[in-house]
Amino acid sequence: MHKDPPLQHNILSKARNYCARQERCQQEVRDKVYAWGGHEESVEQIIAQLIGEGFLNEARFAEHYAVSKSRQKGWGERKIEQALKAKGVSERCIASGLKAIDGDEEEQQLRLAVTKRWEKLKKEEPFIRKGKLVRHFIGRGFSRERIEKALEELQEESGSSHRS
Repeated sequence: MHKDPPLQHNILSKARNYCARQERCQQEVRDKVYAWGGHEESVEQIIAQLIGEGFLNEARFAEHYAVSKSRQKGWGERKIEQALKAKGVSERCIASGLKAIDGDEEEQQLRLAVTKRWEKLKKEEPFIRKGKLVRHFIGRGFSRERIEKALEELQEESGSSHRS
């Protein structure tokens, strides 16, 4: 059963407002339109119209999402990539989003976070301390190599007091 045009227009209007408030991915909008009572055919028409009108752009969403999660949450590329995949964003858009992250800024944030975490764990034995630190940042989406590089830089700056 198809929805009458006024109801579909109302759903389209709601979807425009929903997308205007912040960047959205197609799956978020699709889920919301279904929740508002849209059916499969009308949902895809609404998605296509929102894309055509510029309200919905997955590449733009991926870039905004990647930059904001990197800056505000301190997430690494792997965690951001997994989150975007879970939202149904295409590989191409994910790659574009990850390129938008400022590598130097991210390295600086990682170094600062590693320093803070290292100090927080100062009561631990050195070997346990390093293991906890590495596991924490792997969980945040950073590669072991980048974590160990940041830890080495911290140790070089501080001398032997941070050696593990």
